[in-house]
Amino acid sequence: MKGLYRRLAFGAMRKNYRYYLPYILACLGMTGMYFILAALSEGEILLSFRGGDIMRTILHLGCGVLMVFSLLFLFYTNAFLLRRRKKEFGLYNVLGMGKRHLMGVCLWEGVSVALLSILGGILLGLLFSKAAELLMVHLLGMRTDFRLRINVAAMLQTAAVFGVIHLLLLLHTLYQVARTDPLSLLRSESAGEKPPRANFLAALLGAVLLGLAYYLAVSIEDPVTALIWFFVAVILVILGTYLLFISGSVALCRLLQKNKRYYYKTNHFVSVSTMAFRMKRNGAGLASICILCTMVLVMLASTVCLYIGSTDSLMQRYPRQILLSARLGALSAEEEEALEALRTAALTETAQCGLAPENTLEYHLLEASVYRRGEDAHVAGTAPYDEESELWELRIAPLSDYERLTGETVDLADDEALYFATQGRVLEEETLRLQGGPALRIAGQAEEIPALGDDVANVSPVLYLFVPNFEEVALPLLALTNSEGSSLADISWTLGFDTDGTDQEQMLLYEDISQALEALKFDLPEDSYVHARVECRAEQQEGFYSLYGGLFFLGVTLGIVFLFAAVLMIYYKQISEGYEDRARFDIMQRVGMTRREIRRSINSQVLTVFFLPMLTAGLHLCFAFPLLYRLLILFGVMDFALLMQTTALCFLAFALLYTVVYRVTSGAYYRIVSGVGRGEA
Repeated sequence: MKGLYRRLAFGAMRKNYRYYLPYILACLGMTGMYFILAALSEGEILLSFRGGDIMRTILHLGCGVLMVFSLLFLFYTNAFLLRRRKKEFGLYNVLGMGKRHLMGVCLWEGVSVALLSILGGILLGLLFSKAAELLMVHLLGMRTDFRLRINVAAMLQTAAVFGVIHLLLLLHTLYQVARTDPLSLLRSESAGEKPPRANFLAALLGAVLLGLAYYLAVSIEDPVTALIWFFVAVILVILGTYLLFISGSVALCRLLQKNKRYYYKTNHFVSVSTMAFRMKRNGAGLASICILCTMVLVMLASTVCLYIGSTDSLMQRYPRQILLSARLGALSAEEEEALEALRTAALTETAQCGLAPENTLEYHLLEASVYRRGEDAHVAGTAPYDEESELWELRIAPLSDYERLTGETVDLADDEALYFATQGRVLEEETLRLQGGPALRIAGQAEEIPALGDDVANVSPVLYLFVPNFEEVALPLLALTNSEGSSLADISWTLGFDTDGTDQEQMLLYEDISQALEALKFDLPEDSYVHARVECRAEQQEGFYSLYGGLFFLGVTLGIVFLFAAVLMIYYKQISEGYEDRARFDIMQRVGMTRREIRRSINSQVLTVFFLPMLTAGLHLCFAFPLLYRLLILFGVMDFALLMQTTALCFLAFALLYTVVYRVTSGAYYRIVSGVGRGEA
């Protein structure tokens, strides 16, 4: 009997190769991709890179996402296969095979597919893991050898994860077979064929949810708020999309049927009535395809933009190769002497390394966190309100430093200030009253400043004020303290310069300056302090590129997985609908419908249904664009034009690939439908 189970299982898989082959390929692809990510995250190659720990964290995150997605997607495809096999199981049951025997056939099928996909997927992952490693290392700007490393731990991890997934799939299949009776199995192919009623209320709810998500996406200006509401908007989009595709599509078909001039045409009559007949079930599939397409577009557009703009972000974060900074507790002669000692130490070490400072910049800032409400700005810790949306980082600088940095000459009165705000913010107030200080009239807005440093990626907007009387404005704020007596504001000083040295020479200079700073001793008053540090662009860029390159690598990897899943869902949808529709089209041919009219009707139906998810995904992407831009600001990418270009190119490339998939799958659909009753395949 066990031999019979095996023959029936393998025979069914050969007979239904159109369904099983894509399913097995999907299992192989998911397993292979997971193994590649696991091998890279657990491999030794990242341990040799500076910033490799960041990349490992990103890859671990990718493994978790891929594991959850694989579970959900393989359950979806397995449910499709089970539906196609239920009629066959019902026939076996009627011919004398009990449920125990059917479960034996399913057991053979499930174990065979599991072993084939796990072993084959790991082998596939081994074949492509070196190519993935070389791509990752190239994105990080590093080098590696061409030795193939076999990661046994990644193999065991992959086998365990997908072994559990296939076990759950098998248990679900056995449960479905055990709980159904032979008659329902025989009629399973036509189950659920009753056309749903148009639920205009659900369609309206879907439109409202989608409209609310769109409103959130275009109305939020604060990047921190955008990050908080991003996942809420995603959930609203998913719910709204499913409601519109399931209920809204049926309602649309009903409205089209009421339009006699449109409905009573050969190519529209059959397609509209067929879509309305099945849309409750297929609407969920279309919504899933739409969500996957949106995920691919958003992921690729954002990660490509991040990676391309990584160099500009690095230059904004580290405007000079060497950055020496210090935080001061006050403006006193002793602290100015300490700054002179820091400056002398840095320049002395530079000269001893045989390098010369170039493009030097130097400036002072008063730094404090404030809550802004209208014209009033209260320092955090003493403000009468603490709304997160009103939190700003305040930077006050001498006007002379601004003129030295930009080469401009600005004429300001003592009660005036020039301002610059990050994240594209604009001050609408004409006056700004600082707590404990003077009221400053806003004389204008600076177009840009060349040294943002850490502030380029600050989660809160940063407000720069350039004033001619720096000490008069700064001293009242420096005097503010919290309940413990600690100052709520301090002074920062920055000295930055470039050199003509290589990256290695810059890092050696960075180490020498660090040691020199540790050896310095300052004679300061008891209530004063000077905390100094030095940063090197060459020393930081490896970790910087690890983050951006890692996100790009993960975005491309998951984008390929989601795209493959969308293509497979489209293929299954076209094939299943072809077999469901061929009886209807056979009847239409018998009553006189020509093959040309059949093709026109098929084109009308397929074009309407097939491109609807892509067009809706494009609409989602357009409304998500402002929110996406706000989120990228948190990573220091503020190039609006770059994001627009990468988004447009990603959508065009995706639309081209989507059209190719349409041509292939619609041809398979037409061959299935038009061949009925004429001896054609």
